[in-house]
Amino acid sequence: MKILLTSIGTRGDIEPFLALGDLLERKEHQVIYSFPKQFRTIIPENARFHPLSSKVIELIQSEEGKALMGKASLWKKLKALLYLYHEGQKINKELILQQFETINAECPDLIIHNVKCSYPTLWGLEYNKPTILLSPVPFFMHYVKGHAHIGFNKNLGAVLNRLTYSLSNYGLTKTIFDGQKWLPKKYAYTKSVIREKLLIKKIIFSISPALFPRPDYWPKNAQVLGFYERDKLIQWKPDKLLENFLNQNDKIIFLTFGSMVNSHPRQTSRIIYQSLKELNIPTIVNTASGGLVELPEFKSDNNFLFVQSIPYEWIYKKVYAVIHHGGSGTTHTALKYGCASLIIPHIIDQFGWNNLIQKLGVGPKGISINKLTASNVKGLISLLYYEESYKKNVEMLSFAMQNENVEGNLLEFIENYTVYKSNSG
Repeated sequence: MKILLTSIGTRGDIEPFLALGDLLERKEHQVIYSFPKQFRTIIPENARFHPLSSKVIELIQSEEGKALMGKASLWKKLKALLYLYHEGQKINKELILQQFETINAECPDLIIHNVKCSYPTLWGLEYNKPTILLSPVPFFMHYVKGHAHIGFNKNLGAVLNRLTYSLSNYGLTKTIFDGQKWLPKKYAYTKSVIREKLLIKKIIFSISPALFPRPDYWPKNAQVLGFYERDKLIQWKPDKLLENFLNQNDKIIFLTFGSMVNSHPRQTSRIIYQSLKELNIPTIVNTASGGLVELPEFKSDNNFLFVQSIPYEWIYKKVYAVIHHGGSGTTHTALKYGCASLIIPHIIDQFGWNNLIQKLGVGPKGISINKLTASNVKGLISLLYYEESYKKNVEMLSFAMQNENVEGNLLEFIENYTVYKSNSG
C-alpha cells in the first residue's frame, strides 16, 4: 500500500509514527511522511516528506507555551491559554490547507494520523477511503469505566466521566467541521456525520496492554496494540565521558524532560540538582529541548554528567531509575527496560501516567512542575532510589512488555484495513 503518516505536535507526537513507518517500510509498503518541518532531520534519509508549518512548535516554545507548561500563576496560565488558543486557530487554517494539498497530491491508499490532523477524516468521508487514528495516550475518544477523559485525569463518577468524553469528542468534531470553510474544495459535512465517522473509524492505541488493558466493552475498531519503538542506535555511539561515568558509578539516575520547556528552567534545574547532590546520587542529565539546563556549580560536580541528546533505549538499560516529565514514549521506554520512575508532570496526559506509575507500584507519585519545591522533591527522589519494591515491580512489568507481539498486532490491524462505514459514508 501507499501509506501517508501524518502528525502534528512535539517529538512525542512524532515518534510513534516514525516507528510505525520503519515497520511498514520493512514490509515493503510505500511510506510518505508529513510532520512539522522541524522534524525533517529525523525522517528516514530517502523517504518522501511533506513539511507542515513550523508555527506549532514555535508556539509551544513561545513564552506563553513555557508559561502553560511550567511554573506560573493561575492568571498567567489562563492568559497563556487564551493566547495559544487564538494563535492556534490561525495555525489550524494553514495546517488543514497543507494537509489538503499533500493528500490530494499523493492520493494514498491509507492515511494514519493523529487527532490534531483534521483533513484526513474529511478526505475519508469524501472519497470513501480508509483512515486510521493513532493515539499514544489512553482515556481518549472511547469511554473507559471509572475514568474521565485524559484531559481531566480523575474519576468524576459514571455520569460526569461519560460527559467528559462527549465534550472532548464534540470539540474534535467541531474543529473538523469548522475546518471545511478553509478548504478550496467545497465540503459540507454535518457535525453528526463527522462525529459518527470519528467513532467508527479504526484507532490504534500505541500503548502496552500491560499498562492499559483494552476494555472488553469497546467497539472492535478501537484496539490497544502495544508500544512500538524504532531503532535509533544505528548511527549513534557513546562518547568517552559517558562511558567513563557509567563505569565509575553504580545505581545511576537518569533525568530528562524530553521536549518539554518551562518558564524557569534554571530555577527548576537547581531545585532538582540540589536534592540529587544532597542525596549523593550519581545522575545523568539530558538537557534536550531546554526544560533542564547545565548549571556551572553542578557541571563541575563529579556526581553529574550533562548530555544534550541520548537514545533512551540505550541509556535505560544502564541506569537504575528515571526522573522525567511523563510523556507516553518516555514512560513506556523506562518501564520496558526495567527503570523505576518518578514523573514531574507538565501537561495533560502526563498527569495520567503519573497516576498510573503509582498504581502499578513502579515509582512514587510525582509532583506537578508548577508545585515543585526543594522540600517536596527531595523526599520523592529518596523514595524512588531506596524503596526496593519499585524495582522488583518494574522488572516484572518489563518482562511482560518485552514479550508482547506488537509488530504482529500492528501489521494485522493495518493491513486488514476494512473500513468501518457509517450509513452516510
